[in-house]
Amino acid sequence: MWKKPLYKPLPFLNPHLKISTMGAASSDALSFSSIITKTTATPPFLTKFTRTHFLKLPQRFRNDAFFRASANPFNSSVLSISSFAWNKAPEIVDGGGKVEAFGSKDKVITVVLLGWLGAKTKHLKRYVEWNNARGIHAVTFVVEVKELLWFDIGARVEQRISELENELARWVLEKEEDGRERCFIFHTFSNTGWFLYGALLDSFQRREGLKEKIRGVIIDSGSAGPLIPKVWAAGFAAAILKKRNPSINGLESAVTDSKLQKEEPGMIEAVLLSALEKFFAFILNMPDVNRRLRTIINAIMENHPPCPQLYLYSTADEVVPYKSVELCIEEMRKKGIKVFSFNFGISRHVDHYRTFPKIYSSELHNFLKECFAVVKQR
Repeated sequence: MWKKPLYKPLPFLNPHLKISTMGAASSDALSFSSIITKTTATPPFLTKFTRTHFLKLPQRFRNDAFFRASANPFNSSVLSISSFAWNKAPEIVDGGGKVEAFGSKDKVITVVLLGWLGAKTKHLKRYVEWNNARGIHAVTFVVEVKELLWFDIGARVEQRISELENELARWVLEKEEDGRERCFIFHTFSNTGWFLYGALLDSFQRREGLKEKIRGVIIDSGSAGPLIPKVWAAGFAAAILKKRNPSINGLESAVTDSKLQKEEPGMIEAVLLSALEKFFAFILNMPDVNRRLRTIINAIMENHPPCPQLYLYSTADEVVPYKSVELCIEEMRKKGIKVFSFNFGISRHVDHYRTFPKIYSSELHNFLKECFAVVKQR
């Protein structure tokens, strides 16, 4: 049985906490996953610098709901942003896929899924189901483009990260009724997820016993060029233009994007990339922003837990340069971290699982076995 938390407040006592259900796609996985989602309000307020570059965009973009809100922040409604969502694994897992297969009979595992910029909770569903089907609980955390373009440049995201940190700490520092220890696997997507992990890691190292609970880290399409404006611009452009795939955005949006690109080939993206690159050249050099980012990068590169890492990336990634990922891999290996990696070659940004489901699943399975084999030997 899933143990009811001992701490307060209970969900129904918190006006910002809501409980819902999400049906699993596969009947041989789990029927329903309980989702506990905490929400916080984010007031819309953009910088004058952002508005200046917004006005240079084509008319079609200025008519978009997101950009209209950006241009008229005081006329925008307050956003309700989900802080995190718990997806509990079933008590009995069908098909023989159990946590025991990873050599962790004495542990209860939660994977923390930190989404790419612009991802929705539903976009992480396939990863939730993969873990739940193997008896692993999952927590999802996503960040919208709007949250990072407000005047405070991500301060409200930091507030949400703090709430997630507290929730994870409460869970992992307790033990199961049968005495089993609780632990984490982090699974990050794109540079956004990688930065979120770094922010959590920075907080974890100031709280006794938390960092040691991390048994493995999976980096999907991330860890490249953390202070390079061009990389930030590419990431935001991909999120704004929804340059993903039909399985993420839905067939309708894919068709719309296809028509738009045919009508104005490359022009919209070029204008947007140029504006965003100038924007981030300014933002990343702001003392407070630069200091916060360097603190996060230092936590990842210098204060990492002594657990294995898995890098999943692609030569064809148009957002995150694969050579930068490989440089990060080599740097971590030099620091004594056990690093595994797989280059999918032709798959697009955060699209490796959809393009190569069997290979991706195999890489995850083998990595988890390695994570808990290492723990067993200690």
